[in-house]
Amino acid sequence: MSVWHNRLYLYSAAALVFGIWFSVKVALKKGFAEELSEEVKTLGVPAKVIDIRDYDPDDQLADECTNKSVCVFLVATYTDGQPTENAEWFCKWLEEASTDFRYGKTYLKGLPYAVFGLGNSVYVGHYNTVGTNVDKWLWMLSAVRIMTRGEGDCDVVKSRHGSIQADFLAWKVKFLIRLQALVKGEKKSYSGNCKTKGSCKNPKKDGQEEEEETTALQNSSEDELVESSSDEEESGLQDEEKSGSVVDMEDLGNIMSSAKRAKVRLFHVAGEGGLLQAHTTPSLACANKCVFCWRHHTNPVGTEWRWKMDPAEKILHEAMEKHQGMIRQFRGVPGVQPERYEEGLAVKHCALSLVGEPIMYPEINAFICLLHSHRISSFLVTNAQFPQEIRNLVPVTQLYVSVDASTRDSLKKIDRPLFKDFWPRFLDSLRALGEKRQRTVYRLTLVKAWNVEEMLSYSELIALGQPDFIEVKGVTYCGESAASTLTMANVPWHQEVVAFVQQLADMLPQYEIACEHEHSNCLLIAHTKFKVDGEWWTWIDYERFQDLVQVQGESGGQRGFSALDYMAKTPSWALFGANEQGFDPTDTRFQRRNKTKDISGC
Repeated sequence: MSVWHNRLYLYSAAALVFGIWFSVKVALKKGFAEELSEEVKTLGVPAKVIDIRDYDPDDQLADECTNKSVCVFLVATYTDGQPTENAEWFCKWLEEASTDFRYGKTYLKGLPYAVFGLGNSVYVGHYNTVGTNVDKWLWMLSAVRIMTRGEGDCDVVKSRHGSIQADFLAWKVKFLIRLQALVKGEKKSYSGNCKTKGSCKNPKKDGQEEEEETTALQNSSEDELVESSSDEEESGLQDEEKSGSVVDMEDLGNIMSSAKRAKVRLFHVAGEGGLLQAHTTPSLACANKCVFCWRHHTNPVGTEWRWKMDPAEKILHEAMEKHQGMIRQFRGVPGVQPERYEEGLAVKHCALSLVGEPIMYPEINAFICLLHSHRISSFLVTNAQFPQEIRNLVPVTQLYVSVDASTRDSLKKIDRPLFKDFWPRFLDSLRALGEKRQRTVYRLTLVKAWNVEEMLSYSELIALGQPDFIEVKGVTYCGESAASTLTMANVPWHQEVVAFVQQLADMLPQYEIACEHEHSNCLLIAHTKFKVDGEWWTWIDYERFQDLVQVQGESGGQRGFSALDYMAKTPSWALFGANEQGFDPTDTRFQRRNKTKDISGC
C-alpha cells in the first residue's frame, strides 16, 4: 500500500491497492496524508507518500483500474477556487479527460475512489470547489465512489466539528471502517501477485464477475451517502447554534502567547525597556487572512459582524482585570522595580490590536469613549477594509492602517482579503484616513521577497492618505503555520529595513526619517510638520490629549483638535542616528553576543 501527496497507494498481500492523492500547498495537509498512511498501516497494509507533482495521470491513472487500486484524493482549494500549485496539472488533465471523447465515459470504469476536500467557507462561491470538481470529474469517467466526499473547513465558526483537523478526523474514522470492510471483502475476489514495486496484477475476470464487483461497490457507496446525509441533517441545528456562540472577547490571557506576554511585562517592571499597554480587542473576527498573522488563523473571519456581542463595559472591565492580574504575578520577582510595578498596575494605554479587526465591533465608538473616560489612551489598528467605519470613528489617540502591500496583486497575496472588492475598499480606507484630524499612521510590515520591491507604488499610496507618520517594521516570525509559507528567511535584518526606509523617504518630499527602534526592527518616517525649529515632536502628550477629548465632548463636537495640539518633543535617544538606536538609557539593556549577521542572502 502506498500513500501519495495527493496520492496514497496501499499495497496489501490481498492485492488491494490503496492510493491517496494529496494536492495541498501547506504542511498541515501533507500531515493529513501521512497520518492516514500510518492509520492504514495498522490494518496490516504498507503505505508510502508521494507528491502528485511527480505523478502523470495520462500514463498512470488508468492503470489503477487494472491494478484494483482504491484511490483517495486529499485536495485543497486555494486562491479564487483554484487548486494548489502542485495539483494544477493533475486537475487540468482530469477536467479535460472527463469531457474528451478520446478517453470515453468509461475510461476509469470500476476505479474505487474517495475524496476529501480542504477549504475555507468564508470564501463564498469558492468553498471546496477543487474537491467538488475532482469528485465530479472522476464520476464522469465512471470511477466508483466508495464513500461520500468529505470536507474540511478552516473557518472555526462554520467547521462542522470545530476545526479542519477535527473534520478530517471524523471523516478518517468512517473511511477506515469502510476500508476495513473492503480489505476483508476483496481478499477473495482480488487475488493475484504483487510486484516488489507495488503495482499488483490480478487474474483476468470475465465481464459478468467484474460487473458484479462494480455494482457491489456502487451499492455500498450509496449506503454511505445516505448515512452521511443523515448525519449532516442532524448536525444542522448544532452548527447554527455554534456559529452564534463565538464571543467577541477572549480572555486576555489567550490573546497573546503567555510566554511573550509575560516577557513583555517582566521587561517593563524590571526596567529592561518597553512600553507597557493593556492589549485587548473587542473583535476576534477579521476580514483578512494575512500570511504573517501570529494567530495562525485560529480566530474567526468574516466580512460583517455575525457573532454574539459583549457590551463595551464588560470588555473593558475584564481586560483591565486580566492586565492587572498578570502584573501582580511579578510581585516579589527578583529584579522587579517597585515603582515600575505600581506603574504597571495603573492602565494608561490600550492597544486595540493583536488579533481581529476592532473596527468591526458594532460598539467600537462607545468602547473608545469608555477608554477615554478612564483617561486611557487608545491605539487602534485597522486593516483598511472598512472605509465607512473609519469615517464614522470618534477621535482616537493614534489611528493605524496596515499597508501590507502597495499593489492589488501583492495585497491579495499577502493579506488574502475576503472582500471581492478589497482593492477599492483598501484605497477608500486610505482616503478616509486622510480625512481624520488626529494622529494617523501607515503601518508597513516588510516581508522579505514579498513586498520590499514596490517603492514607487508605496509612495503613491502615501500621497493618497497623507498620514502623519509611516511606521516601517520588519515582519516578526511567529512560528510554523499550516496557513502560511512564511519562514525566518522572510524576516529582513534591521539594516535591510533601514535601507528600505531611506529609499522610501527620499521619494517623499514632505517626510523625513525621525525615529528608530532597533530592538523592534522598526523605523518611523514623520511628516515635516512635526519638525519644529529643527527639532522633532513625534511623541504624544497624553494628558493634553485627554483634556482635548473632554473639551470636545463637552462642546458637543464643536471644539475639535488636531494631531499638532497634543504633540510632545522626541527624546534624543529615540531619534534616527542616535547611538541608543531607540533604547531608553534609563533602562538596563541586555544583549546577546552573536556573530556578525550576513545580510547578503548567500
